[in-house]
Amino acid sequence: MATITLTISALPAHVRTARLMAATVARRAGIPASTIDEIRLAVGEACSRAVAAHKLHCPTQPILLQLIDDGGPEPVSDSRTDTASRILRANGSATRRFEVVVSDRAPAQEALEQTDHTEPLLDGLFLDGEDTPPGGISGFSPGLGLAVITGLADEVKIDPGEHGTIVRMSWPITPDPSAN
Repeated sequence: MATITLTISALPAHVRTARLMAATVARRAGIPASTIDEIRLAVGEACSRAVAAHKLHCPTQPILLQLIDDGGPEPVSDSRTDTASRILRANGSATRRFEVVVSDRAPAQEALEQTDHTEPLLDGLFLDGEDTPPGGISGFSPGLGLAVITGLADEVKIDPGEHGTIVRMSWPITPDPSAN
């Protein structure tokens, strides 16, 4: 198991670096080639959201990116329960994971103020006005990126808080059938 930690400044140009690193580590971890583009896009969305939030709230603070390759030898023991190093059991077989964690330090007050938690990622995707929100596409809210991430990653966990948001995305490490 290997973990690569990358800190980037809140600059859009550094999102490209994060995408390239994620694709490289995913490829090395054994993620199928057909999934690499999904990882690249999901990491780009998560990092772009973090960059936009940092530009508004804390432009000098770094954004943390962790790439966790669980494809190596199985660890002897691991007491952590919320990382990719855990072995998930599905139908009696072990599934190894590749996990990407993007952590920002911008307050997620709008997420904390939400009272209806039924579909928080889909609420407010479309804006009524003509204004483009920071980090958003004209007519769409910045939450659209989080909705895209949930469609691209196999597992997603989003933890908003007053001291930042942590976006965890993971994919199973499976052999590439086209490699045979």
